[in-house]
Amino acid sequence: MKFELFTRVALREDLPQYKLCRGDVATIVEHHPVPDDEDGYSLEVFNAVGETIAVITVAQSQIEPLMSNEVLHVRVLDEVIA
Repeated sequence: MKFELFTRVALREDLPQYKLCRGDVATIVEHHPVPDDEDGYSLEVFNAVGETIAVITVAQSQIEPLMSNEVLHVRVLDEVIA
């Protein structure tokens, strides 16, 4: 599935190197097509008040679309490494 730019997505897995967790929401800011392999995406991650806390690159399999039956929630974040 190709995601459109500036779409919000959820992480499918924890990314401990960035202190991000499965279900954290991010915005797609770049698509990285890879012929004969899995595409990648650059994501911008925001805190609860809309400030950028990280820009990361992940494989397509590490993100999923947001669904209408899901609810966003807030968690405390010590520090993000990006």
